Amino acid sequence: MLRRTTLLVVPALSVAAALAAILAGERVATGDESMEVKLCDDKTKVTVPARTQPTRENGQAISDALMAQWQRAHPDSNWVKEELERHELVEPANNDALVGRGQGATYGAITKEDVLIWRNETIKFAAEGSRVFHSGDELGSTIAVSCDMCHPHAANTHPETYPKFQAQLGRVALLRDMINWCIEHPVRGKQLAPDDPKMRALEAYIYAQRKGKPLDYGRR
Repeated sequence: MLRRTTLLVVPALSVAAALAAILAGERVATGDESMEVKLCDDKTKVTVPARTQPTRENGQAISDALMAQWQRAHPDSNWVKEELERHELVEPANNDALVGRGQGATYGAITKEDVLIWRNETIKFAAEGSRVFHSGDELGSTIAVSCDMCHPHAANTHPETYPKFQAQLGRVALLRDMINWCIEHPVRGKQLAPDDPKMRALEAYIYAQRKGKPLDYGRR
């Protein structure tokens, strides 16, 4: 049985303790002291102290509480464990077989240097997305939550299924629309413009990590 407690002021030194108690289910934040954080399914949620310090540790605690709740509702899902066992950035396609082939009269023949540039620039772009994906600071989180805390290595993001109708948005969404929804809600940051370098890099990383998955737009 949860006991409701009202705190008019939460001293700075007790915020971490209050967060731990709330996430453990020992008490419920109420009134001006509370802030609701939602998972990207728009159903799973936790209430935390509004004055929670935006540290990586607190962000991880919030994310862990959300994911623990989600996993209790989805006991057959093991994607988190599977993805945590993988710690690599997926390599882009190997274009070595194209060396010597023509690109038309404008560009001439493809060289080894061309292929190397394509590979290096592409993986650098995805790596930048990985950096943003794993950083609450880069995402502008006010509670230190980053994307990887709920989606390690971009697991369960399913970019290959977009565009599709998203109930959270009430319309058909592109991947970037859902990224922004997650930035605004679980991450508690500000939405990114479609052409923001961080948004472009995030999309690149998420697509890269799902390499090999067949396109199936609209799939739920």
